[in-house]
Amino acid sequence: MKIYSFKQNTGKSIHQFNSKNVTIHPLLKPDEPFQIGYFYLEEGSVLGMHPAMCDQLLMITSGRGWVRIEGGEKITVEPGMAVFWQEGEMHESGSEVGMTAIVAEGSRLDPKRYLPAT
Repeated sequence: MKIYSFKQNTGKSIHQFNSKNVTIHPLLKPDEPFQIGYFYLEEGSVLGMHPAMCDQLLMITSGRGWVRIEGGEKITVEPGMAVFWQEGEMHESGSEVGMTAIVAEGSRLDPKRYLPAT
């Protein structure tokens, strides 16, 4: 058995797209375009507007935050909610109080097959 840490202070800070106070721990990056990561969005964070490089599913695990697409209003998200963006869709996310989330990215994601829509 091995114990690993994915605490916020050991992750990779994201600064692209005018982002601030966002840390990620990439968990899986195989040769096929698919990635799983764990996000920390601190108080007052924003992961700036950017295109989804492939289909993305953001699964909120704690805290509360917001998401939006280009030209859209902010939508509040909380634990138990998942947000899906299609490849190329412009989007951003953030949190006023802090939020953590798992993100899965890949061309073969199909959340409607497994998750009920709200």
